[in-house]
Amino acid sequence: MIGVIVHGFILALGLILPLGVQNVFVFNQGAVQTRFAKALPVIITASLCDTLLISLAVLGGSVVVLEYEWFRTVLFVLGICFLVYMGMVTWKSKSSGQAQEEARSFTPKKQIVFAMSVSLLNPHAVLDTIGVIGTSSLQYSGTEKAIFAAVCIAVSWLWFLGLGIAGRAMGRMDPSGKLLSVLNRISALIMWGTAGYLGWSLTLS
Repeated sequence: MIGVIVHGFILALGLILPLGVQNVFVFNQGAVQTRFAKALPVIITASLCDTLLISLAVLGGSVVVLEYEWFRTVLFVLGICFLVYMGMVTWKSKSSGQAQEEARSFTPKKQIVFAMSVSLLNPHAVLDTIGVIGTSSLQYSGTEKAIFAAVCIAVSWLWFLGLGIAGRAMGRMDPSGKLLSVLNRISALIMWGTAGYLGWSLTLS
């Protein structure tokens, strides 16, 4: 049982750690919102989306992604377009002060919709969750599979909560927004690089 918990923890943490569009959005919202509570819609939505993907993966959703090539192709094309667009938005992000002014009018509904898009339209998140976690869960059954899924989900919730807290702390330490601006530029380059890699992978498939 301990082995199942450790496996789920290390696997989920390894998949969620890399800097990507989902992590960047949660972190940035924690940084620009005037209060931490106002970033909770983003944190909760991202966590729920990961919970949905992990649940689908463990319940057999990985079979659909891995078996039907057309589904994978559609996912990649949508993901490439999304990453290119998100990279442009992130690159052009305004300074912290201006972002906080806009955040006051950024309703919870808009936060939720945007968080869902960066979570569910990101092919890396979908493929990693459904492909890797779903495939790994096949070695377990019954209670062990349920524990494996629960640990992966718990890691996701704790990670996004931690990202929001870290973003809020950085927003307080960097009121000028210079560091956040640099991070946004780096994040945009990573998104474009990921889109390019996905496009290259698509031509080889």
